[in-house]
Amino acid sequence: MTTMTDLPSPVRARWLAVASVALGTFTIVTSEMLPVGLLTSIAADLGVSAGTAGLTMSAPGLVAAVSAPVLAVTARRLDRRVLLLGLMAVLAVANLAAALAPSHPVMLAARVLTGVSIGGFWAFAAGLGVRLVPERSVGRATSIILAGVSVASVLGVPAATFVSSFAGWRSAFAAMGAVALALLVLLAATLPSLPGAEPPSEDRPSPGARRGQGGRFTWLSGPLRVVLVLTALIVSGHFAAYTYVRPFLEQVSHAGPALVGTALLLYGAAGVAGNFAAGAWAARNPRLVLVVLASLMAVSTAALPLIGQPLVALVVWGLGYGGVGVTLQLWIMRSGGGELGTALFVGAFNVSIALGAFAGGRIVDGVSIPAVMWAGTGLAVVSVAVAGIWGRSRTNGS
Repeated sequence: MTTMTDLPSPVRARWLAVASVALGTFTIVTSEMLPVGLLTSIAADLGVSAGTAGLTMSAPGLVAAVSAPVLAVTARRLDRRVLLLGLMAVLAVANLAAALAPSHPVMLAARVLTGVSIGGFWAFAAGLGVRLVPERSVGRATSIILAGVSVASVLGVPAATFVSSFAGWRSAFAAMGAVALALLVLLAATLPSLPGAEPPSEDRPSPGARRGQGGRFTWLSGPLRVVLVLTALIVSGHFAAYTYVRPFLEQVSHAGPALVGTALLLYGAAGVAGNFAAGAWAARNPRLVLVVLASLMAVSTAALPLIGQPLVALVVWGLGYGGVGVTLQLWIMRSGGGELGTALFVGAFNVSIALGAFAGGRIVDGVSIPAVMWAGTGLAVVSVAVAGIWGRSRTNGS
């Protein structure tokens, strides 16, 4: 593996590379989240139902879930700099194509390209800290890179809603296409050459891998299985409900455009606070932190249909979900598995986004919009139980 002795750039340039990769993860995840705040407008403009428009969230999630592990295996020998530049270029094309899409099928095709970029970029970027900075700074660099994912998850929707309120939903995709092009230039200027790593062998396991029967190493250790299951539960539950939060606010809470925008901005601000608070706490006990976060999500999604106070409920929801990404990332790092383990986590996270958005659409179209909030509540409660019971036993090594 390339070490710092192989990177002649000065320290400032190394940290600029870290910041560039963090901006890259922010850009890809923001691009993935765009339809959430734009769903009503997309559905009306393309002539489809809100549930069908939700496929613009499902498609990239499913594709990202496949592309992450596939690229981790097939592209392991390629220079990471070349890979990240190529994936950012794909994202720019995808966002610009979405902005110009004349129909729903064309829109879905553009979102498929988005999914390829998301899965590959996230999987490779998450482990680059160790190759960009000295060993003593790896933890800090990794936290910065992964913060791009967490912050994007909670700020992307409010930002897109704000932009679209002035110039329409297509402007939000066009803006992200322009941002991706700018990031392509920045990454090209700041990233050093990062030759692909040799595939891990049975004699040289990655850190955190556990020895199984016959001397072979397994990527799916007990703690890693817990993280993947919790990822599926809590992320799918969140996106089943959150994908349709704007229709809920408009049709159930009878919120106007100003209140919708304010509610989503408050959610985003609370999410950023939750991200950094959970990051500091989860370094010591990610299992306990996830129990608290999932509990906050359960309370807030249940409160929306019960008491109809969207501002308070969305602030609590943002605090809860804002810390989920960084907490799961810290847990996954403790579980080991190297680049492939990270790719499996990225795959689970993105397929959960896709399945959650798809299931939410079926509930919205087949039952009602309030019902989808209860679905999110139920999966959050199950997440609390899994993290509290199974998570304890698995983490303790049973």
